[in-house]
Amino acid sequence: MEKAIVWFRNLLRIHDNPLLNWVHSSEEIDVIIPIYIIDKEWFNQDSNEIGHNRKKFLFESLLDLNKNFKKKYGTNILILYGKSSEVISSIIESSDSELKYLICDYCSEPRKRNSINEIKDNLSNSSIDLKIIPAVNTILNIEMIVQSPNYVNPKSAKDIDKIFRENFEAGPNGYFVGKSLSPPDDLRFDLDAMNNMIDKYPIKKYHITDDMLKNRLIKLKLDFNIVDSYFIGGEKEGLERLERKISKRPDFVNSFKKPDTISTNKKDNPLEPTTTGLSPYLSNGCLSPRLVWNECLKIHFNSRHENPPESLHGQLMFREMFYLLSRSVKNWDNDVGNSNCKTIRWGEYNNEKIKAWESGMTGFPYIDAMMRQLESTGWMHHLGRHAVSCFLTRGQLWQNWKYGRDIFEKKLVDSDWALNNGNWLWLAGVAPFSMPYYRIYNPCPDSKSSLNVETIETKFIRHWIPELAAFPSKYIYEPHLAPIDVQESSECIIGTDYPYPMVDRKLSRKENLILFKQSNERISASKKHNF
Repeated sequence: MEKAIVWFRNLLRIHDNPLLNWVHSSEEIDVIIPIYIIDKEWFNQDSNEIGHNRKKFLFESLLDLNKNFKKKYGTNILILYGKSSEVISSIIESSDSELKYLICDYCSEPRKRNSINEIKDNLSNSSIDLKIIPAVNTILNIEMIVQSPNYVNPKSAKDIDKIFRENFEAGPNGYFVGKSLSPPDDLRFDLDAMNNMIDKYPIKKYHITDDMLKNRLIKLKLDFNIVDSYFIGGEKEGLERLERKISKRPDFVNSFKKPDTISTNKKDNPLEPTTTGLSPYLSNGCLSPRLVWNECLKIHFNSRHENPPESLHGQLMFREMFYLLSRSVKNWDNDVGNSNCKTIRWGEYNNEKIKAWESGMTGFPYIDAMMRQLESTGWMHHLGRHAVSCFLTRGQLWQNWKYGRDIFEKKLVDSDWALNNGNWLWLAGVAPFSMPYYRIYNPCPDSKSSLNVETIETKFIRHWIPELAAFPSKYIYEPHLAPIDVQESSECIIGTDYPYPMVDRKLSRKENLILFKQSNERISASKKHNF
């Protein structure tokens, strides 16, 4: 009776799960042992590396996965924690000779590739085959494409469209990317082996029960007073949001243009995005990107609709572009030795500036509301991300983009190594695909701003900055300009109850544009000299 370990790495769903479908169709495998391994820092209560909303989302997603798995197949996945290579080695050592396969989903992040390479080396003298299934959380087969002889790094919507055209059949309403898979009706498990593993050391010390996860989740909510954390983790919630935001809203999908969406969320709910809000479910593997693509394709059929790059299909294509670049560009997450990053001479790390920005105390209400929303919910509209990134880097504070990247990495529930680095490279103005560096967002937007803010009722600002709850909308984006009698009647004195702007936005913009231009000139001169 030949066995396989099925290792869910960045995969928290049973729909469109190629691992389950592969083992179900394989004639070589009789039974499976499904596992998920949580990295140590995620389950360490004393660790501050991962934000509380990210942990909450993962724990909820794992509980949901086990619930769905048990309902469908009658058993749980073994949830373990620790260093992946050590946990896998312990499982293999405790298994018998009938274990033939270790099957997992492909992950492009360097840390995860290093981990799988270590495991591959450990298996080199064994009879166990390692099978890595590609295109589980992407639409494209990332490794195959970047290793192909004609591959060129994409830098634009046109470039990624070319790659899609080379890999998929084009239709009048979008590319045919293949069907999303339904869960297998039945799977066979080695229940005896699973029970024996968790009853004995060393696997017993790695094992996490549902009750342990639930207790950790309760403690997390109490410790951090989580009340505004809007996104609930899990496949169930992801599929329901897909139906609610896409499947049942054909007009919204067909007319969707991402730059036109409102960054200050819905008027009647400061927590609800005007976009789909599916990014946390995609990045955590709760929702299949192929399923999302196909739902949009179905709606586009025989309908007038927007096209990439601004459509929902276009957003998914940009997602694929950053995955490709993150795999093909060396030092993707750095500003040194990165072919997609200009070496700008940013200012020295300024703790005061960084802390004011991170905590939402810059004195610029739009920036502060976005950063407080991030802290509370783990999410932010893409135009808000544009504004706060620009403000921290080339706009006002002249700080290295990596400092903001690290804070986003810690706090975003849709944090994704490839996308987070790509977005910061783009918005800092340092990448080949960046907007022109001199296009600076005004951190005090008005009704004509490309940041698309609501300026009449301004509920978003009032919700996230209660200090300004009674401020007239006329002054709420620049409260320091309000006359003192308005400040007094609003019970918010600027400089006392809410910060005065930490910088002169116009002067800092002017100074930073000069600095960026000087860096560009230095880079150009260096290239000519080397040539």
